[in-house]
Amino acid sequence: MASSNVAERLRLVRLVAGRGFAWAWRGAGRPLRMVSSLRAPAPERLLIAPQDVRTTDPTIAADIYAGYFGFAGKAVNTHGQSPFDVAPPSVNWEINLAGFSWLRHLRAADTALARANARALVGDWMSARGRDHHLVDWQPGVAARRLLSWLSQSPLILEGADRVFYRRFMRSLGLHAAYLQRALAEGLEGEARLLVAIALAELGLCAEAMPKLTKRGTKLLIEELSAQILPDGGHVGRNPQMLVDLLLDLLPLRQAYAARGMTAPQQLLNSIDRMMPMLRLFRHGDGSLALFNGMGPTAAHLLATVLAYDDARAVPLANAPSSGYQRMEAGATILIADFGAPPPPRFSCEAHASALAFELSTGHHRLVVNCGLPAYPRPALREASRLTAAHSVLTIGDVSSCRFASQAGLDRWLAGQILAGPGPIEVRRVQDEHGIEIEAAHDGYERRFGLVHARRLTLSPDGDRLEGEDKLVSSGRRTPGALQAEYALRFHLHPGVRTDLVDEGRAVHMQLPDGQEWLFRASDLPVSLEESIFLGGQEGPRNADQIVVAARVRECPGVIWTFERLGPGELQG
Repeated sequence: MASSNVAERLRLVRLVAGRGFAWAWRGAGRPLRMVSSLRAPAPERLLIAPQDVRTTDPTIAADIYAGYFGFAGKAVNTHGQSPFDVAPPSVNWEINLAGFSWLRHLRAADTALARANARALVGDWMSARGRDHHLVDWQPGVAARRLLSWLSQSPLILEGADRVFYRRFMRSLGLHAAYLQRALAEGLEGEARLLVAIALAELGLCAEAMPKLTKRGTKLLIEELSAQILPDGGHVGRNPQMLVDLLLDLLPLRQAYAARGMTAPQQLLNSIDRMMPMLRLFRHGDGSLALFNGMGPTAAHLLATVLAYDDARAVPLANAPSSGYQRMEAGATILIADFGAPPPPRFSCEAHASALAFELSTGHHRLVVNCGLPAYPRPALREASRLTAAHSVLTIGDVSSCRFASQAGLDRWLAGQILAGPGPIEVRRVQDEHGIEIEAAHDGYERRFGLVHARRLTLSPDGDRLEGEDKLVSSGRRTPGALQAEYALRFHLHPGVRTDLVDEGRAVHMQLPDGQEWLFRASDLPVSLEESIFLGGQEGPRNADQIVVAARVRECPGVIWTFERLGPGELQG
């Protein structure tokens, strides 16, 4: 026990020291960055404008013209002021404003008024925030998003512009390129590094006579795709939403290479081809994506847009060992499970303690879910949603299988990273005439309790019966009080599921909106229904139920449970 604590502390020291060094390096380089940005070469002109494949709404253009800006669940009426001069209601509102993705709605309006409004707003930003790198606008991810937005909407911004504005806009593009390259040199890491690579590669393709930037951006793009897109097509951070977000940027980039008559890097083409079936792995029968590792409500219009570019109409991946996910599908039933370890620390800021958790859907309805991430940033809910108890899996002593920076008081340094959690998880998958069976185990509780959690899931060939077994096995480590520990087996249910306790509290009857009926049992143990919260809907947090089976390790180290579809009039008890 002592040796594992020492190892964990040493790991924390390395993480904090590394982050402190990066901050010191960035601070030391800030004056040089400001000087270099003043000398940044500006493109002479833009040759192409990549297509923004995100959906548009011209009615939002009318709101913007009227001074209403709504982002991240907050709406602001600027009352005739520039939106860059008003006090932002939240940091996320400010980030969305500074990213300029909303320009696409002005382009959809396709009017002279919309074009003039877009140009004025871009000019306002350049005057108010164009050089102050201390602002949130100049976080590398925000600056990269703004650069991509400006490139795709450059016809809207520049049509009818005078020469003074045109040169000013080009200089700002050059400043963005210099700033982002400096951020890379200073050790930018995580998902933002790939977004910056995409932005620089795209600028090199769009601008005339910038071959060095094109070459440098393409090289960096290849490096980051190789590092962040896993062999099975998943993202190293394990968040399904990242696949949607990346594809929305990579698809236009692929088109930009073609528009310039250049061969797109093979790594870009292969990544897109691998990501499509991986994205389909996460998709339930109702079209939503499973709620794992930072996934919130599914933006159905964005998902549909991405999948429309899937030329091969790929079938969903079933076994994704590199990403740590499994999909079981039989009849109308779909099960999606997280059988992976936490991602590397720098990619773990959105990851959850969800090892061995699963979601279950049938037809067009979800039955078993995880709580998910709220649609709009709410710090308390975000932290709670990352805990093991917010997932359909077993918890021991109400402790999570991962330890987060926030729990150790290190959020300032490590921004929500996972500090400790399960090691690599081996999965056994068998499919035969008896159905699909998956077995795995994780050691996330081994340090504290000396126990390993093993889970087996078996889905019948017709999809009408899911049998599971959860058991706690001693790792051999002698931990005082481990056998006296209590555990809870949780199954969070979708808000649309109606529930009743039956059979004297030893089973749960569930009814779905389409009339389907299911029954849950667990080794003839008492079952309880407790309150849960569902965060994965566009309408905001909703009350829901969760099935809970509680026991003590010594008396009941394992539970066999079933979810079974009932026929008409089949309810017993």
